[in-house]
Amino acid sequence: MTDIQQLRVVVAVADAGGFAQAARQLAISAPAVTRSIAGLERQLGVRLIERTTRKVRLTEAGLRFTDDARRILALIGQAETTARTAQALPEGEISITAPVSFGRLHVAPLLLDYLAAYPTMRVRALFTYQVLNLVADEIDVAVRIGHLSDSGLTAVHVGALRHLVVASPDYLARHGEPRTLNDLSTHRAVAMAYDVRMAQWLFPAPKGARTYQPPQPDIRLTVNSQEVAIEAALAGHGLIRALSYQVQDLLAQGRLQTVLTDYEPALVPVHLVYVGGGKAPARVKSFIEFAAARLRKSPALKQRGV
Repeated sequence: MTDIQQLRVVVAVADAGGFAQAARQLAISAPAVTRSIAGLERQLGVRLIERTTRKVRLTEAGLRFTDDARRILALIGQAETTARTAQALPEGEISITAPVSFGRLHVAPLLLDYLAAYPTMRVRALFTYQVLNLVADEIDVAVRIGHLSDSGLTAVHVGALRHLVVASPDYLARHGEPRTLNDLSTHRAVAMAYDVRMAQWLFPAPKGARTYQPPQPDIRLTVNSQEVAIEAALAGHGLIRALSYQVQDLLAQGRLQTVLTDYEPALVPVHLVYVGGGKAPARVKSFIEFAAARLRKSPALKQRGV
């Protein structure tokens, strides 16, 4: 039976125009080329190459055989490439952390699609408001919302969030829309704070001061759950502050409405961070590439125009 090396030899002789040249191309000896061609011709029972002292010439059978050999070698090369690509697919487990609500709304859906695209992967997701240490807590990738400290981690910017003031159309119809920060004193609000002492509403300060506390709204409810604050706003209990991703769908549905847009703080950056940079494992790189592409398409992470 003809083997792959014999196919390579006959094609090399045809391309190089000689045995010695083919031997150099294949990095084997000239006698090895001669033996391979002679053995192939014995197996087939036909002369493939006419040899003279000066040159070689393919016979008609040799021309047809060489054309077929090229096609076979091309198919073998394609099969080898496919096998190498399959072997190179990332496999194993990757651990992801993200803030709770952002993880639920924006990370969880892309995790499901990532697992469908990479069936050899497993994902461990930790949605928490704690900022975990990637090395100490054995985390591969973290979603960070806010400005980053110089931690030595590799960061991939995926978008930015707006810090909004919103209310239900029903509330605004009953109480009017605040036009300036001074109007806050005539409105009710729901405050979101893990510490009730931090429930004050601060805004970018005028004329370069660090922060500015305008007249405060009537805060009758303070909660430590943004979901609860949003439900209260939907029920018409007053203004709330929220990041754009938290209320994107409700704004699009008309169930909430933005106010005081001229007083928005600076955009809040969103990054994917991981350890290792260019030396990170293939499984980490595959997730970063997949997640960054998805998150950058999210309307909630665009710069403006919620």
